[in-house]
Amino acid sequence: MDKAPLLQVNDLSVRFKTPNGYFDAVHPVSFEIPKAGSLALVGESGSGKSVTALSILQLLPYPLASHPSGSIQFEGQELIGMELKKLREIRGDKIGMIFQEPMSSLNPLHTIYRQIAEVIELHYPKSNKADIEQRVLELLELVGLPKLKDRLKSYPHELSGGQRQRIMIAMALANTPDLLIADEPTTALDVTIQAQILELLQDLQKRLDMALLLISHDLKVVEKMCDDVCVMKQGHVVEHKKRADLFATPQHDYTKLLLAAQPRKLETSANENEPLILKADNINVRFPVKKNFFGKTTDFVHAVNDISLDLRQKHTLGIVGESGSGKTTLGLALLRLINSTGTIAFKGKDITRADMHPLRSRMQIVFQDPYGSLSPRMSIGEIIGEGLGIHKPDLTKTEREDCIISALENVRLDPETRHRYPHEFSGGQRQRISIARALVLKPKLIILDEPTSALDVSVQAQIVELLQDLQNEHNLSYMFISHDLKVVRAMSHEILVMKDGKMVEYGKAAQIFDNPQQDYTQKLMEAALNLRTRKTGTHG
Repeated sequence: MDKAPLLQVNDLSVRFKTPNGYFDAVHPVSFEIPKAGSLALVGESGSGKSVTALSILQLLPYPLASHPSGSIQFEGQELIGMELKKLREIRGDKIGMIFQEPMSSLNPLHTIYRQIAEVIELHYPKSNKADIEQRVLELLELVGLPKLKDRLKSYPHELSGGQRQRIMIAMALANTPDLLIADEPTTALDVTIQAQILELLQDLQKRLDMALLLISHDLKVVEKMCDDVCVMKQGHVVEHKKRADLFATPQHDYTKLLLAAQPRKLETSANENEPLILKADNINVRFPVKKNFFGKTTDFVHAVNDISLDLRQKHTLGIVGESGSGKTTLGLALLRLINSTGTIAFKGKDITRADMHPLRSRMQIVFQDPYGSLSPRMSIGEIIGEGLGIHKPDLTKTEREDCIISALENVRLDPETRHRYPHEFSGGQRQRISIARALVLKPKLIILDEPTSALDVSVQAQIVELLQDLQNEHNLSYMFISHDLKVVRAMSHEILVMKDGKMVEYGKAAQIFDNPQQDYTQKLMEAALNLRTRKTGTHG
């Protein structure tokens, strides 16, 4: 009996009823997880990973969702069709789940204590207050948040991204489940926090003798975390192997594509004699955080503290650091989109107090979330052409249309799609549209704020390659803001490392990556390698 799998999924399919008919999201898939074992579901967005995981706990929007075929057995019990009362006993008790986005999964109106305690109370209603509080404190210790023991009344928005993710893990582990489902547990987290969260999950799995189902699009994460791997594409499992076998001898073309999907490194070094595009000296940005009785500001937070930098034509300056380090604030200050002190020169002209309207077309920005920065009420053509209406109002309708078509061709999108709307495009396509919107004005400088953070690894590689090609074709200068060091390394000629608003290290990309001088930079580089060193037990 001990050899029976903890979870067994056989020929599971998932179908959704839509206004346009039926959509088969998952075609018959099969896998099993033994007690204390681990399995990863890997694939790009839309491959059916999360839908498969949600099916296990029967959390899909039934009856719009259905299972035309298949069986899901947990400890020998069939979960499909199980009565709701029994399912609720299993959810959060026998099977815990870490959802992908902690900020949207945590209740913003409840304290962290209330949210962790609620999970315990639901399954053990006879527990007394003292026992529950003790268990909450134990869980905070378990997930590495001992400092929050004095902040039990804090709300989710008062915590960092890493802290919120650990609270989600504490909730999932509250009743010591036999199986933990982790859906993209490190998406959008800083590289140092990613390493900590994955290390924590590995340690907890061993300490609690717990099975793990990991959903991820990042094969580098999977390689270090799981015993078995299922690669999914468009609802099908295209390859299912032991981890070592899959990474050593992948058979399916799609698996090979995912493994090869690494950002292309710069092939040529930048010319040091190129003219300066941007020069910044002693840039400071501070925000008021406290006022006195009379409304006068008495305390500030220094978001950017005395930063100086140079950016040459056709160069890329990578800005790296953890969340809250001041990366985006620095970018916005250099574009004069927020107030700052110091001196900013663009193409040799001091623009610190200049009228920015004539310069906006030359200095563009691509925001982190393309879906949030593209108006859902405007067609793609209207979105890309909006800047032309402001900065080049004398263009005829035909000339404007030609510019829009050219911009779409530059980012390798079919110009015929310009009449469609943002929701009709994938994440990678929306990012290309954002780049086209910046490119249509023929800028000299583009600030790219986390342009690949929410994209699949294969799409990341495509966007990086596109940006490199555009830089060569149009002599563009980039400021590339990111916490993803592999993407930064592929893109950047120079690197500026930030922490708490200050510059920690600044220099050539090769020097910063291969021989970092400062402790904090070394910590960032080590975190980027942490997954690789975690299994081998060596550092290098």
